[in-house]
Amino acid sequence: MLKGKQLDGIKFRRQQPIGPYIVDFVSFEKRLVIEIDGGQHNESAIKGKDDARTKRLEAEDFHILRFWNNDVIMNIEGVLETIRNALV
Repeated sequence: MLKGKQLDGIKFRRQQPIGPYIVDFVSFEKRLVIEIDGGQHNESAIKGKDDARTKRLEAEDFHILRFWNNDVIMNIEGVLETIRNALV
């Protein structure tokens, strides 16, 4: 749904490097990063790394949205609506 400017005409890039990180999706135009997380991101060691990653990206003026894999699979319309709201 993020390919080919399908979402409100906004270009997203997939698996894009930003500094030392590779983000799942990014719109450089809107400074929006979208991360899709699996269950391993619920572990405390990984949560700490995710928090540091988020702080670094926010320091570079990106807004970060995180979604669980399950949300993307089971509630794609809700996920897309959240992304649309962040694009405004």
